[in-house]
Amino acid sequence: MMKQNFSDPRDEHLWRLAKRRVEFRTGLLVYCVVVPFLWGVWWFTLGQHVGFNWSTWPIYVTLGWGMGVVSSHYQAYGLGKGDRVAREYEKLKKEQGDR
Repeated sequence: MMKQNFSDPRDEHLWRLAKRRVEFRTGLLVYCVVVPFLWGVWWFTLGQHVGFNWSTWPIYVTLGWGMGVVSSHYQAYGLGKGDRVAREYEKLKKEQGDR
């Protein structure tokens, strides 16, 4: 993996944010492919005979992995603490420039 050298700390922040977003999209794509596949495996092996109940194992995979996907989305696109701090910093910087 290539290590990036940034002179401006904001460039390094943007690089990390871009990396998180790409990782999120990749993880979401994998989730959207694997989860339906698992439901298909369940349906064709057991689901047709037993039906949906609490021993339906793909529901646990879907919910557990889904929470991880939501968390990744929050970190990549959400309004985390870092985003709020950056907005407040820009606001203060603009106010100082107006004086």
